Amino acid sequence: MRAPIGMFRIGLGFLFGERLLLLEHIGRTSGKARYVVLETVSRPTPNEILVASGFGTRSQWLQNLRANAQCFVSIGRIRRSPAVSEILDDESARRALAGYALEHPKAWQQLNALMGELAGTANPEIPVVRLTLPTRGGSSQ
Repeated sequence: MRAPIGMFRIGLGFLFGERLLLLEHIGRTSGKARYVVLETVSRPTPNEILVASGFGTRSQWLQNLRANAQCFVSIGRIRRSPAVSEILDDESARRALAGYALEHPKAWQQLNALMGELAGTANPEIPVVRLTLPTRGGSSQ
């Protein structure tokens, strides 16, 4: 899954539409830029994107965002826009994932099965993060 990172970094992220995004975050220990490509759960507004942590709370990118909410997002034709992350409460996460399950049933089945296997339960908690970009007219780098 590392190949799409290079595509985003050279400006070809638009090829993935708005289903995938590149999240640039800061390593909580190293202080270095880290990159991960994530699938979007939904895009409630043009400046708001929801993503899920497929490996639960163990995901390095999620732990890094807990330590530093500031990040950059590339999605569609938007390149390296500053963003602020917020980890949703359990109920808001469940609602977001219910919408995702309706829109992408096969992908949801796979994600839920993987998380259930990792967590050892049929109904695992899947953290969801809201990424808020500047409103339209704000700067994109």
